Amino acid sequence: MPAIKRTSNNPYKWKVEMAPLSKVANVEKMMPKNFISKDGFGITKKCREYLEPLIRGEEYPAYNKNGLPKYVTLKKVMVEKKCGPFELK
Repeated sequence: MPAIKRTSNNPYKWKVEMAPLSKVANVEKMMPKNFISKDGFGITKKCREYLEPLIRGEEYPAYNKNGLPKYVTLKKVMVEKKCGPFELK
């Protein structure tokens, strides 16, 4: 199964690796204890550093003058057929 592995925190970098499905399917990964504050109601600096690249603000779409987002318009051009006719066997 493809899995994302963080390779660097600063700058944030990652790569895709393979993870054995038997190790990740139906497995709950718990937050490390050193990510939770001593009183149990907050997060630690280490947790914030880990989470920040994952929760940083999002890129908003461009908007038209009327306030609606600008969407891509497809050209609807037919492409040349590359496969022969489909046959059930």
